[in-house]
Amino acid sequence: MGSWHATHHSVESRTPLDRAFTWAGDENDVKQTIAVRTDLGMGTGKLAAQVAHAALSAYEDTGRRAANEWKGSGQQKVVLQVDGESALFELADTADREGLPHAVIRDAGRTELDPGTVTALAVGPGSDDVVDRVTGDLPLY
Repeated sequence: MGSWHATHHSVESRTPLDRAFTWAGDENDVKQTIAVRTDLGMGTGKLAAQVAHAALSAYEDTGRRAANEWKGSGQQKVVLQVDGESALFELADTADREGLPHAVIRDAGRTELDPGTVTALAVGPGSDDVVDRVTGDLPLY
């Protein structure tokens, strides 16, 4: 039986203004998407850990208004597929231009992957329409 240990990851994230969150009350759905690289062959547990790291890291850099709306509306998260590292960074650049909170996750390299391997990108929370401008064309994981 293996031992459990915490894995540390480095995170590249941006703190946006709330400009990517358009206040519209109940008419405006808020979500977060997490794009995960499919080319790495991560196991289920590893993939789940990377998604969790990404989701939390981007949330921590979310403006107060968007964070409160997202928390109050069920914290919708959608996990998506991305083909590789360059595609993931293109999405991160688009998220940055849209003013969305986002976080690129680099693995610590203690289990399945080499240290520094880029594994996932969280985009949002933010307004559905703004988040979809970044990740709306990606397939579900």
